[in-house]
Formats: sequence, C-alpha cells, structure tokens
Amino acid sequence: MAVKSLKRKNAIKRTRGELIFDIINHIILLVVGLITLYPFWYVLVASISDPDMVAAGKVLFWPNGFNIAAYEKIMGMKDIWTAYSNTIFYAVVGTSVSLILTFLGAYPLSKRRLKGRKLFNLIMLFTMWFGTGMIPFYLNIKRLALDNNRWGIIIVFAISAFNTILVRTYFESIPDSMEESAKMDGASDWRVLLDIYLPLAVPAIMTIGLYYFVGRWNSFFWEMILLRDASKVPLQVLLRKLVVQTNLSGTDLNINIDIATFNEQTMVYSTIMVAILPMLVLYPFIQKFFIKGIMVGAIKG
Repeated sequence: MAVKSLKRKNAIKRTRGELIFDIINHIILLVVGLITLYPFWYVLVASISDPDMVAAGKVLFWPNGFNIAAYEKIMGMKDIWTAYSNTIFYAVVGTSVSLILTFLGAYPLSKRRLKGRKLFNLIMLFTMWFGTGMIPFYLNIKRLALDNNRWGIIIVFAISAFNTILVRTYFESIPDSMEESAKMDGASDWRVLLDIYLPLAVPAIMTIGLYYFVGRWNSFFWEMILLRDASKVPLQVLLRKLVVQTNLSGTDLNINIDIATFNEQTMVYSTIMVAILPMLVLYPFIQKFFIKGIMVGAIKG
C-alpha cells in the first residue's frame, strides 16, 4: 500500500514546466486584475482628495489632501436623489418585469408540444439578426405614446431575446419525466412551472436577473432620448451631463457650487462612486449563483 501511495504521489507531481507556467499565468492575471481595478481605485481616491490636487494631476494612487465636501454636497442635492430614485425604480421594477416575461416566454418555447414552436423561435432569433434602426424604433415608441413615460422605459426594453434563449435551453435540459410525473398527479402547466422548473432554475434566475439589473442600472442612451422631463431621468443621464458639460452651474442641472470648495472633477468622481455603490453591495450576494448560472444552457442533459 505504501508503494502504491508513493507511486500515486509521483504520478500527480507537477513538472517544472507546469510550475513555471502557473507562476507566469498568476503574474499575468495579477497584472491584468490590477490594470482593471485601477480606474475604479483612481475614481475613489480622486473623489476624496483635495480638489486642487486632483485638478493639478497630483493624485495617482493615494488620496492627496483628504476632502469629502463633494459627497456632502451630493447628499444635499435634490436633483441627484430624484435621479437616484428613478434609477432604482427602473432597475428594480424593470428587472422584475423582465424576469417574469422572460420565464413566461422561455417555458412554452421549451416544449415540443407547442404548435408553431419553430416559427416562434425563428421570429425571436430574427430580432437578434436584424434591427429596425434607431429612427424607426424611436418613431414606433413615439406613436405608441411611450416616450417621456416611466412605464414606457420599462415596457419597451422589457425582454431580451438572448436571455430568453438561454433560459429556454436551460428548461430543455430538465428531464421530461419530472413534468410527466407532475401531470399524472393532476398538476397544470402553471403548477409545473412554479413548483418544479423555477426552484430548479434559481441559478438561472439570479444570473439573468443580474444581467437585467446591471443593464437597467447603467442604461442612459434611450432614457436620454425618450425622457424630456428632468424629474423622470435616471442617475446615469444626470451623470452624463456632469461628465460632458463639465459645468455644474449650468441651467440644466440647477446646481450652485462654491468654486473655491469644489471643482467639476471631484463632483463627477463622487457621483460615479454613489452610482456604482449598489452594484458593489449586490454582487457579493449573487456571486455564489453566478458561477453556476453563467453556464445556463451550456450543457444539455
């Protein structure tokens, strides 16, 4: 037994080349990780540094002259909190509506007994291959009276064909015998979906939900075009105005800033940090589902 154990250890012993490869691989991944993390770190340290030091380019890796006056100003800005509440509404309600419609669409499309199943799948795929273009899309939204409307933003972008295909493929991997057993006990399709498929699809729900939530939270282009009322715009649209205009005393924002205390850069960086804070808080709770859910539809049983 001792000889076999020694042979087994020698058999799995890594070669020198493999060890060198692992070291180089870890170094490369560490460098890439630091490069990826640096922009976030710079925004953080710049947001709490002295505005004059930031403007002079003397902030690189560490805060220079600790100053949180920009955060204090943000906390007292009505426009920021109005936009923040709009973003939360679009993200939370929009993600909920998107998940409901995605799973309601994916379940019947995963069933071979659905009449016209191939046609419905083809129509859904067609929307991924060909787009209508921005102007026809905008005119369609305008004629449906969904512009300058909070619920218009929710409805227009309610479902993703790609995410629906992922969930459909995941449902197809669930054995038909589970549904047949439930049907023999008198369960309806609603009961099968709610009691069998959805509990098995928790990783898919969390992963697809994260995709929808991040997309809603970061979206600004169509909101900027469709929403004319300043009380309806999300935080990302307001942040874009800060970045592009670089003039916080502009009439669009109705903000009066003491130039001796603030500058445009520190206010922009502070707003960015406030905007991404929910993502930083949310991700650790979903991470345990993300690795499993990222493979949704990759392997069909």
